[in-house]
Amino acid sequence: MEKYDQSNGETRLNNLLPRIALVTGGNRGIGLEIARQLSLKGIRVLIGCRDAEKGTFAVDQLSKDGVTVELEVVDVSCRDSIDELMKRVKTKYGRLDVLVNNAGVILDRGISVLDVKEPVMKETLETNYFGVLNLIQAAVPLMKEHHYGRIVNVSSGVGSFQVHQGLLGLKGKSSAYRISKTMVNALTCLVAHEVADMGIKVNSACPGSVRTDMGGSDAPLSAAEGADTAVWLATLDENGPTGGFFRNRMTAEW
Repeated sequence: MEKYDQSNGETRLNNLLPRIALVTGGNRGIGLEIARQLSLKGIRVLIGCRDAEKGTFAVDQLSKDGVTVELEVVDVSCRDSIDELMKRVKTKYGRLDVLVNNAGVILDRGISVLDVKEPVMKETLETNYFGVLNLIQAAVPLMKEHHYGRIVNVSSGVGSFQVHQGLLGLKGKSSAYRISKTMVNALTCLVAHEVADMGIKVNSACPGSVRTDMGGSDAPLSAAEGADTAVWLATLDENGPTGGFFRNRMTAEW
C-alpha cells in the first residue's frame, strides 16, 4: 500500500506497510510487552538489547507465543554502537518509523541526593538521558526521509515536579534516576518543537508502577497495563498529540 503525502509542497512516497519499530530494552519487562503489542498490530518490531544472549532468549519466548520480533544488539550508552545500529537498520529495512526509548537503569535506589556518588549519577545519565538523546539524533534523519515518525520516551512520574497518585515527583530518594527522567521530559519538549514540520511526533509516557524487575513484584499494574500508553503513542494517527507527557492515555503533569 502506498500513500502520497503533499506536505511542504513536496510529493513523498510513504510506504505504509510494514512500519519498522525499534524498542530499546525490549528483551524484558515493559519493553518486551511494548514489542509484543506493537508486533500484534502488524508492525515489524526490532528489540534493542545490549546482551545478545538475553535478546535471543526474548525473541524465542515471543516466538513461542506466536509473536515475531527481531533482535538488534546495541549499547544505548555508547554513541558508536547507536550509529552502527542505525546504519544496519537503514541497510536492512530502509526506514525507521517508530522509536520507543525504553531502556533505562536505576542505580541509586533508596539513596539520598546528599549521598549519591558522582560516578553513579554519570552512569545513570549516560543510559537514561544521553542514550535517549543519541538515539533520537540518529533516528530522526531516517524518519525525516519518509516524513513520518513516532518517538516515545518512556519516562516516569518520579521525575515530575508535581505529585500524582502517590508518586512523589522530585521528592525522596533515588535522585539520579529521578533527575534523568526530568531531563528526558525536557528533551521530549525540545525535540517535538524541532521536528514539528517533519511529520514526526514525540511524546513521553509514564507507565506507572508496574510489576517488573524495576517496579517490583508488589506493584499494582501488569506489564500489559504499563505498556498501553507507550503503544498508543507509538501508533498515533496524524491528528494525535505531540510534545506531551501522558499516563493512562491522559495528559500528566510535568
